[in-house]
This record gives sequence, C-alpha cells and structure tokens, in this order.
Amino acid sequence: MDELAVTGSTGNIGGRVARLLSAAGVPQRLVVRDPTRAPTLSGTTVVRATYADGEAARRALDGIGTLFMVSGSEAPDRLDQHRTFVDAAVAAGVARIVYLSFYNAAADSTFTLARDHWATEEHIRANGVRHTFLRDNLYADFLPYLVGEDNVIRGPAGDGRAAVVAQDDIAEVAATVLGQPGRHDDVTYDLTGPESLTFHEIAERLGVRYHPETVAEAYASRAGYGAPGWQVDAWVSTYTAVAAGELAGTSADVQRLTGHPARTLTEVLAASR
Repeated sequence: MDELAVTGSTGNIGGRVARLLSAAGVPQRLVVRDPTRAPTLSGTTVVRATYADGEAARRALDGIGTLFMVSGSEAPDRLDQHRTFVDAAVAAGVARIVYLSFYNAAADSTFTLARDHWATEEHIRANGVRHTFLRDNLYADFLPYLVGEDNVIRGPAGDGRAAVVAQDDIAEVAATVLGQPGRHDDVTYDLTGPESLTFHEIAERLGVRYHPETVAEAYASRAGYGAPGWQVDAWVSTYTAVAAGELAGTSADVQRLTGHPARTLTEVLAASR
C-alpha cells in the first residue's frame, strides 16, 4: 500500500482513524498543527503543517500517496484553507484524497457549512486526483452537548428528522476505505445511523425535552454568546437543515463497508456512559 497521511489526529474522527490504522499495523504520517498534541502511536511519524500554509503542507505531504483529509477548524476562511491544502497535496504528488464531507453537501445546502464541504469536493474533483468522499450525518456523540442547563434542547428543527451517526462508525469506514486502495476511487458514501429521528425522539432518548424554536427565537437565544454572524448562522442552520428534510435519509453504507450494522443513538449513549 502507498504511504498514507492522516490529518486531524488530535481530534475526534482523525484520532479514531489514526488509532485504528496503527492497531492494524498500517504506517502513517500524522499531519498536525501542533506536534505536542499528536497521539503517540506505533508506526507513525509526525509532521507540522496547517491547511493555510501551502508550502509547509507541500513539504509535509511529499512522498504521500493517499491522504485522509478532515475538514479544518470552523473559520470564515475555511474554504480558502481547504483549497490551499488540496493544491499543496496535488503539488506534492498525492494521488488519492479521502475527504470527510457532510451529508447532502450542495451549493445551496441549508446548513451553511455544508456548502463549504461541497465546494471542497468540487475543488478536489477539479484537480483530477482520485478521491472518495465520506458524507457523514450529524454526530450522535455530539447530541448531549446540545442540552441546555435546564435539560432542554432548543432549536428550529421543527418535526424534521436526522439520521445521526456514531463517530466510531465513521472512523471504521474511513480506515476501511484507506486500507483498500483502488476499490473506492471516485465514489461518495453516505454515512448515517440506522434510524432517522426527530429532535423530540432524540431528546426522549437523552432523558430531556426538546423545544422547537422559531428561527427568530433561535438567533435571539444565541445572541448572548458573542459569536460572529457566520458562526451563529452555522449553529441555527444545523437545525433548519433538519427542518428542511436535508438530513433525514438513511444509508446502508456503514454496514456494507464495516460488516456490522450502524450503531443506534441508544447504543452510542450507552457506550458513553
């Protein structure tokens, strides 16, 4: 197998992928912003580069055949950073990019950050590099963090549904795809859980209550955080994308690629406890 690089190893998905690959004995190069935070894993080397620094990224990826690319930290210029990093990867000779995207990414996605994912996919395609896009739904693991201090989830999701997916399942799919060069070229996989849930159902499984806000109420309730406008738009549009039905579909891709059923929200919550 050609030499492999993994980004995001200090985070939730990239870290899981790096650990799975290490456990399978796959050598890998961890590309990180801060080498002091990189995990200590057998068969790994650590190099420093940011998505925004094209020259450092090109050096970090020199000799790499396959790149696992998670999205960069949320920022107003994140798409520009993605394009810079992809260009650096191609210049370094990377032949295949496995990119962690978002479910139903499109130019007109309701969820504002999904538009960045679509534009990143388009930039990868335009470079002519072999690619696999992993489009994940909302993280099931993240849902408890949506609960307020009063044990209420508030958001303008209405009665829309989301097929929330476990981070462990996403990582297993990524590790499988990375370990099978040539079998997943120019393919897009939809990574979802096995069931599509309303926020009323999600809240019930969390043992809390869901309050469906209006869009105006959602912006007002988040105004006190002092976040920039683009960030608040992203927060609110996470829910309005659910209301619009853009996260409702379920897929069998997790089971087909990992060999086991996708984890349910109940299973994710039980494991976290």
